[in-house]
Amino acid sequence: MGRGRAKAKQTKVARELKYFSPDTDLNALERELRSKSHDRAEDAEESRDDDDYGDYADWASHRG
Repeated sequence: MGRGRAKAKQTKVARELKYFSPDTDLNALERELRSKSHDRAEDAEESRDDDDYGDYADWASHRG
C-alpha cells in the first residue's frame, strides 16, 4: 500500500519538472559556454605541445 503513495509523489514531481519553465538568463549561459570552449581550446593546444609518447619512452627505457 505504501508503493501507491510513493508512485503518486514521483508522478507529481515528474509533472512539475516537465511543465515548470524557469526564466533562463541566456546572456549568462552564453558567457559560460564561451568560457568553457576557450578552456578546451587552451587544453587542446597544451596537449599538442606535449610529446604523446614521452611517458612510454621513459617506461620503455627503464624496462630494458
